[in-house]
Amino acid sequence: MSVWRNPFIVHHSSFIIPKKTVARFSRLEVYQAIRQVPVVPVFYHADADVCREVLGACYRAGIRAFEFTNRGDFAHELFSELAKIAARDFPELVLGAGTLVEAGTAALYIQSGANFIVGPSFHESIARTCNRRKVAYMPGCATLTEISTAEEFGVEVVKVFPGDTLGPGFVKAVKGPMPWTSVMVTGGVEPTRESLSTWFKAGVTAVGIGSQLFPKEVLANRQYDQIETKAKEVLAILAELRVKS
Repeated sequence: MSVWRNPFIVHHSSFIIPKKTVARFSRLEVYQAIRQVPVVPVFYHADADVCREVLGACYRAGIRAFEFTNRGDFAHELFSELAKIAARDFPELVLGAGTLVEAGTAALYIQSGANFIVGPSFHESIARTCNRRKVAYMPGCATLTEISTAEEFGVEVVKVFPGDTLGPGFVKAVKGPMPWTSVMVTGGVEPTRESLSTWFKAGVTAVGIGSQLFPKEVLANRQYDQIETKAKEVLAILAELRVKS
C-alpha cells in the first residue's frame, strides 16, 4: 500500500524535517550573528562579479552579517542572485537589504531572500510587513521618540543614523533612560581603533561601515585581498575591545 507524503515535508528514514519556506535565518539568529560579530558592511555595486568577490572577502575575514543597499536600477535582481550565491558558498553569512523606505520594496527583498531589512528611517508599514514574515527590521532613528516607537513595533535593534551627525554622545544619552535599547550605528564609523573604541564605549551593539571598508580604488583594481585584510583588522580590534570591557 502506498504511503501519502506531505509535499511540504522532507521525509527521511528516521525523522521528518519541514521544508524551508522562509528566510534562511530566524530573527533571533540574525540578532545573534550581529551581536557575535558586531560589524555589518554596507555595500552596493552594479557589477555582480564585484559583489560576489566582496562578499567572499568579508566572509573569509569572519564577517557574518552583510547589508546590500537598494541604490541602483534593478538592484533587487542583483540581490536575488547574491542571496543564492551566499546560500551556496557562504552558508553562515546573514544577507540583508538596506536603504528601504516602503513596504512593497521590503516585501520584494524578503521574497528574494533578505534575512533582515534596514532603512534610513522608521516606517510602520515596513515593520508590519517584516513582522508578518518574522524578518528582522532595523530602521534608522534619530530621536528617542522614534526609537521608542520603533521598539513598540517589535524592532529589536535600531539603526542610529546619521551617526556622524548625532555622534557617540547621542547613543550614550539614549542608553541612560533606555538601557534596554540595542543600537547599530551607521555613518561616521571609521575602521580604526579610535573610532570603534569611541562608539562601543558609548554603548552601541554593532556598527555599520560602508565606503571606508571598500575604497573606490581598491574596487577598481579588484584588490579584494585588501578588503579581507581590512575586515580582519576591524574584527581584531573589536575582539580586543570586548576583552577589555
